[in-house]
Amino acid sequence: MKTKNKLLTLLILSSSAITSTAFINNLIKIKAIKENTTEDLKSYCYPWRLGNIHYTKSGSGKPILLIHDLNASSSIYEWSQLIPLLSKSYTVYAIDLLGCGKSEKVNTTYTNYLYVQLISDFIKSEIGHRVNIIATGESASVSIMACSNNSDLFDQIMLVNPLSLAEYCKMPGKRARLYKKIIELPIIGTLLYNIAANKSFIEEEMKKSYFYNPYSIKPYIINSYYKSAHLGFSPKSMYASQKCNYTKCNIINAIKKINNSIYLVGGGEIEDISTRLNEYKIYNPAVEISLIPETKYLPQLENPGLLNDIIRTYFC
Repeated sequence: MKTKNKLLTLLILSSSAITSTAFINNLIKIKAIKENTTEDLKSYCYPWRLGNIHYTKSGSGKPILLIHDLNASSSIYEWSQLIPLLSKSYTVYAIDLLGCGKSEKVNTTYTNYLYVQLISDFIKSEIGHRVNIIATGESASVSIMACSNNSDLFDQIMLVNPLSLAEYCKMPGKRARLYKKIIELPIIGTLLYNIAANKSFIEEEMKKSYFYNPYSIKPYIINSYYKSAHLGFSPKSMYASQKCNYTKCNIINAIKKINNSIYLVGGGEIEDISTRLNEYKIYNPAVEISLIPETKYLPQLENPGLLNDIIRTYFC
């Protein structure tokens, strides 16, 4: 009888803990999506086969497609300071990748090939002809692989702070696959994601890696990234795939193969950035490199004017 009472007590406590955790998860989500952010550009929807894709379009002239970093908190907002400058000379498309921003966040495994297909289909359907492309960080590999698969869709390519070539080669290991399964758990996994995507962590990461000048990090920037990380049905799915290297791909052969012009832009204050970018020239000597001083990972937010000048110089 005592054993049965203990089991019953344990069951009640466990059920209570699960209910409390689920309540906390819902509360975090509700609070995050209520954050005030600036949204000035008109939004469009591209009904892709795996979910609706949110994008913006502004300006007139030769088309440029902007692709934000492949990160659970990233979105079109990354380009918000640059778009008004570029739209004076170009037709500017900016896309929220599947699993990011306002695009659908389906419960699936996100891979590099999935994003390659999305970008290729988007260009064919919504733009309709060759396009210049600018991509940040891990999304650089998506742009390179998409161009390698179908170069007719692309003209010139600019990569902002791409990862090292060795970083792109990482594959999911046993620990990564286990971590992904844990994150995919309905309640505990969601709680772990909420901890990883909390506002204080986002702010800390911005101060450490994203911005050279911490005074450039305004509250509305942090709010936008925090909100983006919690919008949608399953934001943790993209997070788990990206953290566990499912979105990475060896791009060395593609770099060798591509005949399109490739420009690399780096934040001048990132440690060893010159060494990282010059690795690309080993496999494609035609690659051109430019550094933006007093910036780190997001020069498009920290010094959009100088990045705009570089784009206008390269994208003649």
